[in-house]
Amino acid sequence: MRYLAHTAHWQFLGLIAGLLAWILLMAATGLNEWRLWRVDDVSVVTSGVAWVGIWRACFYSHALPEAETCRAIGLSFAPAEVAAAQVLMVVSLTCGLAGNVGAAVAMRLVYFSVEGRGNVRPAFVLAGTAYLLAGTTCSVPLAWNARSVLNNCSIEFPPEFQLPAAPAAQRVGSAVGVGAVAAVLMLASGLLFLCHRYARKGPSAEAPKDAGDPRAPGRQGRDNAAFHMEEVS
Repeated sequence: MRYLAHTAHWQFLGLIAGLLAWILLMAATGLNEWRLWRVDDVSVVTSGVAWVGIWRACFYSHALPEAETCRAIGLSFAPAEVAAAQVLMVVSLTCGLAGNVGAAVAMRLVYFSVEGRGNVRPAFVLAGTAYLLAGTTCSVPLAWNARSVLNNCSIEFPPEFQLPAAPAAQRVGSAVGVGAVAAVLMLASGLLFLCHRYARKGPSAEAPKDAGDPRAPGRQGRDNAAFHMEEVS
């Protein structure tokens, strides 16, 4: 008979992928390298490159006392793609956490629980839906910011940032790549959990009680050779 635990191996892999995706999503949210700006004026930005994230902008400068100068990016001057990323990435992290919790509960029901098997399917659906929401929600700001970089869009920084409104050139940072990997893993985990099919209990493989009774209907008895008397010559 095929047991319920035998049908959830791919979903266990989906749980591992979801945990990894959530860690990568946290890393992408906190990294500053969403955009790499090349600055021609190196009198302040002596490194010639500034790292622009969704929470702050940083650069190295020997002209300022700090080894790394960072300024927080507020919603008052942030462009639409950065403001949307600040909100949607937090929502994605919340959905991803809910998906991990739901997936862990679902796998516990599959592998360790004897009662309450009727809750397995709803738990799988909730986990898969949360994973899909997390993957979709984080994909929007990632794609939007990548498009802004390709179009060389500018940001009107306040004067204290010491950054020009438009860079000489810019390219996509590593945070977008990390977030893209996390989004793919989240979507894959969601599909794995939603594609699970609940295994119903099949017919018992135990032999019938009258299996050894030669008088049972449909059975033809046979003599046991052990009880045959030897021929006496």
